[in-house]
Amino acid sequence: MVSLMPISVLSQGAEEERSETARLSSFVGAIAVGDLIKSTLGPKGMDKILLGGRNGDGVEVTNDGATILKSLGVDNPAAKILVNMSKTQDDEVGDGTTSVTVLAAELLREAEQMMAHKLHPQTIISGWRKACDAARQALESAAIDNSKDTARFREDLMNIARTTLSSKLLTQHRDHFAELAVNAILRLKGSGNLEAIQLIKKLGGLLGDSYLDEGFLLDKKIGAQQPKRIEKAKVLIANTPMDSDKIKVFGSKIKVDAVAKLSELELAEKQKMKAKVEKIVAHGCNVFINRQLIYNYPEQLFSDAGVVSIEHADFEGIERLALVLGGEIVSTFDSPGSVKLGECDLIEEVMIGEDKLIRMSGVPLGEACTIVLRGATQQILDEADRSLHDALCVLQQTVQDSRVICGGGCAEALMAVAVSRLAAQTAGKEAIAMEAFARALLQLPTAIADNGGYDSSDLVAQIRASHVAGQSYIGLNMTDGVPADMRQLGITESLRVKRQVLLSAAEAAEMILRVDDILKASPRPRRQEH
Repeated sequence: MVSLMPISVLSQGAEEERSETARLSSFVGAIAVGDLIKSTLGPKGMDKILLGGRNGDGVEVTNDGATILKSLGVDNPAAKILVNMSKTQDDEVGDGTTSVTVLAAELLREAEQMMAHKLHPQTIISGWRKACDAARQALESAAIDNSKDTARFREDLMNIARTTLSSKLLTQHRDHFAELAVNAILRLKGSGNLEAIQLIKKLGGLLGDSYLDEGFLLDKKIGAQQPKRIEKAKVLIANTPMDSDKIKVFGSKIKVDAVAKLSELELAEKQKMKAKVEKIVAHGCNVFINRQLIYNYPEQLFSDAGVVSIEHADFEGIERLALVLGGEIVSTFDSPGSVKLGECDLIEEVMIGEDKLIRMSGVPLGEACTIVLRGATQQILDEADRSLHDALCVLQQTVQDSRVICGGGCAEALMAVAVSRLAAQTAGKEAIAMEAFARALLQLPTAIADNGGYDSSDLVAQIRASHVAGQSYIGLNMTDGVPADMRQLGITESLRVKRQVLLSAAEAAEMILRVDDILKASPRPRRQEH
């Protein structure tokens, strides 16, 4: 008999990790990411300092899961899956980024132990799917909907905002910021268009000095020698070069045989710019806002024509401005009749701290408003911005799907008890996977209690016993470190966010569990320099 050597079909430098080695590599990477951000979970969670930039001088202080994971730069493929999952969670519902990563990592930790006891991945996945369905049904059956009662629904929104902000930097001022966020969201009248809410960060003052300003604030100044207050404004919003029209072809040159010819060129450029300004003024606008720079000469021409010019409105700002004012962004000015101008009752310059801004009141998009954030350092302002953005996203989701659920680890305990009951009625190995799913769910309240310095084993056991006894509203009171009624404490979360956490974590963990081979492509060969 001839023994055949194993044939490798991979090119030189390519690597392959098979079965157990591949799984172990996946699990270790994913669990490490979960452990890294587990300490940021809950109202007593800790913050991380992220050092970035080429020289390591960019400093961010945050406990936002998506921001931390985005900055990690992980190399492990399974860890990358969890990072992408947290980004999706952030984009989809705005909050729950830490919870979803921790839950997925805990599911994989349980899977690792089950596979050590020779349970097949497909058996585990089958049990997990049934457990996930049972958990989702338990979650939806315990949800409360107060959308018919305006006062109670507003109270629900306030509780959700407070709960979301309690794990953030803004926890000391959570009532103030919850009020700001709820007022801003209720102004949207159910449209759910977060573009109408603008966040402006201004250094100085305290976090408690932040406020909600009706209308739209543009962080720019009005041009020199132009009126600082305009009533019944007709606004032309543009994205066009208003510097001298240089020849902008790379490497082009103009040769002249006399200095007089140079002045003729400059004069021709001036005439061209003057004709452009006349075309703009012909639109019948009295305010011109441009995304690009406006040089001194066109600014002077606008002043002479009685038109206020505002330059260099940032791109996101000008997109939002067009939405709020009901106008269009234009780049060519040959057909004034077909251009829709933006409108507002009053444009004026206002002072915030040491800076001048432009306020636009009485805009067509009546729900438009601006939240002005104040703070002592740029890091505090950035974290306040992220925290408030999370709260606004969760509130927007709640307005669209008004069902709410108790927070403080209550929802996780509720789902874990439902899954355990199903496991007790299930014959076969799938029951082991279901029990593991229930244990993974209980790791979330365990982590929340651990981060507060409390005895997590005792607290979680008490909560689980209460849920088994039918008290499905008992959760963690993190102020006193005792189990308590979440309805009385007003600790409420959006059903949509919780459901997304459950489904995303289960899907990501299942995907990583299916892996039995990791193939690494060969690195690109370096070119030899001769």
